[in-house]
Amino acid sequence: MQASQDTKPRWERRKDARPQELLAAALHQFVERGYAATRLEDVARQAGVSKGTLYLYFTNKEELFKAVVRANIVATIGAAEQAAAAFDGASAELLATVLMTWWTEICATPLAGITKLMLAEGNNFPELAQFYNEEVVARGSSLITRILARGIERGEFRPLDTVVMTQVLVAPVMMLMMWTHSYMPTCDMPAIAPQAFMETFIATTLRGLKAD
Repeated sequence: MQASQDTKPRWERRKDARPQELLAAALHQFVERGYAATRLEDVARQAGVSKGTLYLYFTNKEELFKAVVRANIVATIGAAEQAAAAFDGASAELLATVLMTWWTEICATPLAGITKLMLAEGNNFPELAQFYNEEVVARGSSLITRILARGIERGEFRPLDTVVMTQVLVAPVMMLMMWTHSYMPTCDMPAIAPQAFMETFIATTLRGLKAD
């Protein structure tokens, strides 16, 4: 009979937890240092293992980065895709939920640092950029496009170019993320309230999308 997680020897539970610990340490290092400056020995040290142990799970830094993205951002997109496919309610509610989930689970968390990293360093690592575009950008954009098409087909949204509208929806959220997670020089502009921004943005968007 297989031992449960609670009854396993301590050393065995530690071994099972190592991939998650390595991914958490890698996320912190990538966000803090950027991709180029992150060293595998620093990831291993933060996770409390040797560099050799890290190589038992990930062959190189590129594979480690991809695993971080897949375990966090891609997993969130996948969950949103499944939820959208099973959703029976109004398209406006679905779109609002997806946009707010994107903000709360990715853009408002340390995961936003991965997006900033790709914007800053993607041109220097074309293979990583291609991976990120295919598994994150394309899938996320496609989900929003499908929701818009669903609303149009059901007569809930007015006819429009769904691809262009997807870009219109993505841009403000990306800008809010950069404002929130980047240093902004002191000026006379009021402080940004991300939740209020998102609520106002979504409400205004839905009014504009509503069919006559």
